[in-house]
Amino acid sequence: MSAIVLGHGCSSVNQHEQHLSQFIARHVQLVDPLNRQANLAFWAATTTGRQDEYQRMERLQLAIKRIYSDPNDFAYLKSLKTSGTIRQPRLRRQLDRLYLAYLPNQVQPELLAKMTQLDTKIQKAYNDYRPSIDGKVVTINNIYTILTTEPDSELRKKAWQASRQVGNVIVEDLLNLVRLRNRSAKILGFDNYHQMALVVAEQDPDELDRLFDELEALTREPFLRMNAVLDRLLASKYGLPADQLMPWHYHDPFFQRSPLVYDLDLDAYYKGKDIKQIAEKYYASIGLPVDQILAASDLYDKPGKDPHAYGMDVDRHGDARVLANLQDTERWMETLLHEVGHAVYSKYHDMNEPWLLREPAHSFTTEAIAMFFGRLSRNPLWMQHMLGLSDQEVVRLQPVTDRYMRFQQVLFIRWALVMYHFEKQLYANPDQDLNRLWWDLVERYQFLKRPPGEPDAGWASKLHFVKAPCYYHNYVLGELLASQLEHHIKTKILGVATNTKVSYANDARIGRYLRRYVFGPGARYHWQDMIRLATGEELTPRYFVEQFVH
Repeated sequence: MSAIVLGHGCSSVNQHEQHLSQFIARHVQLVDPLNRQANLAFWAATTTGRQDEYQRMERLQLAIKRIYSDPNDFAYLKSLKTSGTIRQPRLRRQLDRLYLAYLPNQVQPELLAKMTQLDTKIQKAYNDYRPSIDGKVVTINNIYTILTTEPDSELRKKAWQASRQVGNVIVEDLLNLVRLRNRSAKILGFDNYHQMALVVAEQDPDELDRLFDELEALTREPFLRMNAVLDRLLASKYGLPADQLMPWHYHDPFFQRSPLVYDLDLDAYYKGKDIKQIAEKYYASIGLPVDQILAASDLYDKPGKDPHAYGMDVDRHGDARVLANLQDTERWMETLLHEVGHAVYSKYHDMNEPWLLREPAHSFTTEAIAMFFGRLSRNPLWMQHMLGLSDQEVVRLQPVTDRYMRFQQVLFIRWALVMYHFEKQLYANPDQDLNRLWWDLVERYQFLKRPPGEPDAGWASKLHFVKAPCYYHNYVLGELLASQLEHHIKTKILGVATNTKVSYANDARIGRYLRRYVFGPGARYHWQDMIRLATGEELTPRYFVEQFVH
């Protein structure tokens, strides 16, 4: 595709818009089928673990990157952006999206190939690895079961260590990939890859730093108070002084979820239940049927399969699906609601929108939807509708789930502070003592006690370093937006006070609102504009703080 010389005047502007429309049509014709093939290869690779599917995925991803690395195309797009001659809003938005897609790929083909190959190698190693305890192979679900139910501290320690084994296996390749990413970012004029990733995602690094500093200050004292109560409960449960609790006593490998140790065990409510059926019934009740999504999904554990979970849009034409490894627990109920939330966002894009705009307004806006729905697994009124609980049981559950939700949200902010600051420093200097840095940040933000001995690279077992680099801050933004959406849906769509307890079930108004203002437009608007149009105000931490930080 060749660039054109930019002129002036109304007729010239029309010519530029016409030429760009033609450019986009040719581009989509080329990329659309490749995108589908690459996503299907990723799906096949992560559901089977087959080496040939990983190789096919790598070839297709590299083919797409080569399209986006064309320097003549990029020069043309850059000249159009600079000139300001594209006035038609949808066309201008597509130009912005294309420019940002091309920008990070403007490096040597050999460097792109190296990054793609190493990325695929790491993902394959991560997905294939199966941890072991005392020489016996275990699954991630086995580890979660031990960490949530096992009273013996020594076995808990072994399970926690097993959850982190893969980090030490992949860390050298991961650090080499970080260095390659940094090299590519510096070629393009950025300090490092982390900075580039934020700019390409239409985010301001300085604004994010200020937001995270504000959230750190707001959550520090509430977290210390709630964590002191948790420590007393855990210490009593494991027969230890509170100051001897170690990371393996907190029920989650990274202490990113609140242990279910208060007056009621929420897992008991989901025991023996069909998690898939509950999710399908719920989404249908709000006018967002997901039967096609679930029919295309892969939901149960099997050899070779990715042991975690994700939701994906295969082709921007309505093929959305979920990978999961379901068990009848509250964790997996939350996870399935969350991942189907991602898929439903994609499923209900307006197919009349251009292909380039059939994406979420931002990755954190789809996280917000996933979190909005994921929170329901701990909502007593939702549980009543989905599980058939009595009014008396709801009354019994409410104070406990309120407590869980407050602690979960504050705890998650503290955990996300670790991830955000660690990854920022990882890309700033991948050659520093990262193992020690990890525990410095864990102690600072989560107040966990570091284990004795030399720290290892267990941090690299966190799958987001592998599969979603420089992304974790979007979960925090997603939580803020989820609370903002809750407030708006309560007060403007359902017409109730913001402090009213609602189930968010059996009401098609919720689905209609989301389809019209969030799902349908896709990326037609910049994320700031989409949020303003959907909620009447800019993104704010106000509603999250009012809901959880007190």
